[in-house]
Amino acid sequence: MSVKPIILGGDVVPFRRYKDGSGLRDWVRIAATGALADAGLQASDIDAVVIASETDFLSLQVAPGPLFLDEIGLTGLPVIRVESGGASGGNALRAGVIHVMSGLAKRVLVIGYEHAASHLGSGDVRQIYGLSFDADLEGWAGATATMLYALSIQDHMERFGSTSKQMAAVSVKNHANAQHNPWAHKPMQISIQDVLASPMVSTPYRMLDCSLISDGAAALVLCHPDAAPEGAARRCSRIVASACATDHIRLGDRIEPGTFHGKARAIRDACRQAGVNDPAGAFDVAELYDSYTGAELQGIEALGLCPEGQAGARGLDGEFSLQGRLPVNISGGLIGQGGAPGAVGLAQAITVSRLLEGRYWPELQAGRSYQRGLIDCHAGVGTLNVVHILEGAGP
Repeated sequence: MSVKPIILGGDVVPFRRYKDGSGLRDWVRIAATGALADAGLQASDIDAVVIASETDFLSLQVAPGPLFLDEIGLTGLPVIRVESGGASGGNALRAGVIHVMSGLAKRVLVIGYEHAASHLGSGDVRQIYGLSFDADLEGWAGATATMLYALSIQDHMERFGSTSKQMAAVSVKNHANAQHNPWAHKPMQISIQDVLASPMVSTPYRMLDCSLISDGAAALVLCHPDAAPEGAARRCSRIVASACATDHIRLGDRIEPGTFHGKARAIRDACRQAGVNDPAGAFDVAELYDSYTGAELQGIEALGLCPEGQAGARGLDGEFSLQGRLPVNISGGLIGQGGAPGAVGLAQAITVSRLLEGRYWPELQAGRSYQRGLIDCHAGVGTLNVVHILEGAGP
């Protein structure tokens, strides 16, 4: 990438099931105000706004852009809304990158939100998520996200011998990481046996293999290097690659439904942009879209972070733990931190940028320094994939 946008700052409204009377207006306003403060900017410094949410069906607010500009005092600015299912936050970040690289804007406020946990009944949310696949042939026929992810991991298990114990280790790791993250929805200290004993949802996935449905918001400020405040380029992380790729929407149309080939396409493009030859040893930290425990293992492999079929065994050995070779989902991921789809991709970027800058939560920074990080999110079963590579400011 010729222009490497700087992440000046960001903030997250903790992912929760909110029952305190607050709502989207409050969460967006708090996240945006916090991001501006973290960036050391005023609202008047912003040139454009990008807003993301998974779907209007969850928020019941059509055309939310002008409403939220009113709420955060930015009426008059250009705004676009991005909708890409679970990848909405990641694609909103990508839209912000495009704004900066194209010269359309020097400073862009990117906001993601979701009202998924406490606004509608669980059955309604489940059906809406089902419609994010092939609505005619799957969603309206009663297929759910868990069913389709389960079919995908079953293929992986058959071809590579991955096990329920290996997947359970992902849940243990991510819930444990979340214990030190004040933004997290579900911090827990659990064992592999706890996961294996939890109720079955759709074979092989049990309740503790599944990510959370959360309310919340996240916001960050992107800046062209030429428009950065004094000293920002020496302390702030930057985005050095932004890629998006797709796969067949229906698993039955894929030759290998247990492999995320769309994600593999995205990482190849991102590595080309960043000048990375081999992703296996290129990254110090990664935040991946762990909608289910198996999806984290499939994602690690598709992104080239280890050979296909080996992520489960390596995870059991601690390779992706907080103190391992490549920490994955230090935040807790969707399983521990929570799943507010419109905000997830932005929360990932804020997490990794703070880790690169050495200012994440102390127990999770754990005295380690990081130079290059990877963030990844997707819609469907690895159907629409968005990958970004971040680097620290360096010496």
